[in-house]
Amino acid sequence: MSGEVKLVGERVYRESFGRYFEDFHVGDIYQHRPGRTITQYDNIQFTLMTMNTHPMHFDEEYAKHSEFGRCIICSPLTVALMVGMSVTDVSQKAIANLGWDAIKLTHPLFADDTLYAESEVLDKRESKSRPNAGLVSVKTIGLNQNHVKVCEFSRTMLIMKRGNDVEERANY
Repeated sequence: MSGEVKLVGERVYRESFGRYFEDFHVGDIYQHRPGRTITQYDNIQFTLMTMNTHPMHFDEEYAKHSEFGRCIICSPLTVALMVGMSVTDVSQKAIANLGWDAIKLTHPLFADDTLYAESEVLDKRESKSRPNAGLVSVKTIGLNQNHVKVCEFSRTMLIMKRGNDVEERANY
């Protein structure tokens, strides 16, 4: 489970995060915390880093004349933050992300909005090719500070089972 502490030496502890395949149950919902207040600096930095040249993300004068009246947060930044927020709950022990599906951007996110995310376990099954792992599918939604859904997507991950832990082999 998330945030466990394990004894690694005499009076020496190490925090451990994430869920093994066995810890997931269809229908469970994980509310990811902390949230993240997004600044216009974050937005500009992300658009420059990814070479996104749409002025709606960094040109206030241009955006002022749009239907939103101001810059909007670059949507791949919203998705990336939601994935990051969900890692300790759903993919910290992933061997691999297998895919994202049905990304929907349902409401704009603006600078100074706070993004929160939560994930629901949709499905889990044993891996047919890897006896040490299973597949877990989740639906993640992003909400702003007013509880308005701004984004949703589904993703499937290959999650390690107990007893075949790369963290143990790496003394992590």
